[in-house]
Amino acid sequence: MSDTTIAAKEREVERNREQLADTVDALQAKLDVKTRAQAKLQETKERATTDDGKPRPAVLAGAAAVVVAVAGLVWWRSR
Repeated sequence: MSDTTIAAKEREVERNREQLADTVDALQAKLDVKTRAQAKLQETKERATTDDGKPRPAVLAGAAAVVVAVAGLVWWRSR
């Protein structure tokens, strides 16, 4: 084999190794349920709170609506 063919094959092998490493990393990230759950929790917290950590008014209004609905349902069923 010529030197150029060997060098080309070595570059191809290195490229395949990099692709395989990327694939393994992606699979590992998908299978890391704990980290994914923590990231989702953090994302939800960020959406539900303002920059200073207080709940957003829309979240408070939604929670109040749920409480009122449940209280109304309990009252209605007890009659």
